[in-house]
Amino acid sequence: MKEIFYDWGGANVWLFHVINDIRFAWLDQVMLLGTTLGDHNLFIPYLGLLTLFALVVVNRADQDLQHYRLQVTLWISVIAVFSIAYLLDGLLLGFLKPLLDFPRPPLALPQGTVNIIGTPEYHHSLPSGHSSFAMLVVASLWPVLNRKWRVAGVTFVLWVGISRSSLGAHFPADVLAGFLSSLAVVLLVYMAVQKLMRVVEGRLGA
Repeated sequence: MKEIFYDWGGANVWLFHVINDIRFAWLDQVMLLGTTLGDHNLFIPYLGLLTLFALVVVNRADQDLQHYRLQVTLWISVIAVFSIAYLLDGLLLGFLKPLLDFPRPPLALPQGTVNIIGTPEYHHSLPSGHSSFAMLVVASLWPVLNRKWRVAGVTFVLWVGISRSSLGAHFPADVLAGFLSSLAVVLLVYMAVQKLMRVVEGRLGA
């Protein structure tokens, strides 16, 4: 099973080298920035910025009361999904990483074949936490993003994911697993929050 779903018949290692072997000084800095922005420790600053932006959007003077209420409901939903999904995703990663304990590229591949930028890590490769958090941010915000910002969001997610292989920290399969696990968590939380809000609205309207 591992050979099919993780090794991809050798394509996982091959794609890792395709990304990791491309080396330019400026590219390393770009990838380091991507990894920094995908750090789950930035949850509080991101939540603060998201809340501040929500307050600005919902308090515009050019909207009627009904539109105001819709905007408030939408942004409360987004902030709730982001916060709850962050907690659940953290619990999931905290369970999966030590349970699976997949080796990272510096340990799994022959010495000298991996370009490592930053502090080398050797264990708990699957799934990628940075990739998971990047997906969590964008997937949580998706309902309030217009087309231009959705393109920017997808670009951000890919940037963070590619940076993990570029810096020698994760295989592409780890990145993909991080994307999918976080997306699943966000979708489940989103459905639960939407159902809860409909129940609350129904009781208030009764």
